[in-house]
Amino acid sequence: MKRPSFVVYGVLAAFVLGSAFPFYWSYLVASRDNSVLTGDLTLVPGGNFFANAARVFDTIPFWKGLGNSFIVSGTVTASVVLLSTLAGFAFAKLRFRGRGVLFLFVVATLAVPTQLGIIPLYMAMAEFGWAGELEAVIVPNLVTAFGVFWMRQYLIDTVPDELVEAARMDGCSLWRAFWHVALPAARPAAAMLGVFTFMQSWNDFLWPLIVLTPDNPTLQAALEKLQSGYYVDYSLVLAGTTLATIPVLIVFLVLGRQIVAGVMQGAVKG
Repeated sequence: MKRPSFVVYGVLAAFVLGSAFPFYWSYLVASRDNSVLTGDLTLVPGGNFFANAARVFDTIPFWKGLGNSFIVSGTVTASVVLLSTLAGFAFAKLRFRGRGVLFLFVVATLAVPTQLGIIPLYMAMAEFGWAGELEAVIVPNLVTAFGVFWMRQYLIDTVPDELVEAARMDGCSLWRAFWHVALPAARPAAAMLGVFTFMQSWNDFLWPLIVLTPDNPTLQAALEKLQSGYYVDYSLVLAGTTLATIPVLIVFLVLGRQIVAGVMQGAVKG
């Protein structure tokens, strides 16, 4: 097998540096005072990051928002992965009337802009008494059309029909066939879906800003208070942004091996 050339490594290194530079720039500005944007440009971090982080903690309910974001993102991620895998298994391996039409309807909902449903969704949450509560952010996102489509496309090729039929002939119920046959095979795709869902839920800004109160925000909604007013302290804003990015990086590092396995398995099949 021919090894990649230095050009390939150079291009990959350029992509890595280009991807990492925005995060480093955020940390760079967060480690200095606000004069860094009007003074001489330097790529050497300053020594004010912890002082700016302390100011973030004093300015906004950071820990409250962090806890709420973990609750929302963790619950939504677990629910989306489980329910999307169940639905994807049903669409991929079960035969029932209207399967194609129903799956087409699920995929068609991806073309509907989320903003169109904000007003009726808020009215529904208010009717349920969830306005201002975390349930209003969690429940509408418990399953996604993209998650169902993703897991269906993965399972339709990964799990042979004969394997499911053999499990059923051996006495497995449909639930046990899913749990012991389909779910282990779907782990790489489920890990990727979990990372994507966690990132999307963690970074969701518009809906939590609308439906939650200032005393019970998610982290992204709480960070919005750092740039309210006529004067924006960018060192303070980017210190909060840097702190809010760390949990996403940790999740990616924890699930990185599964993500690579999912990408490589899809590449081999392609």
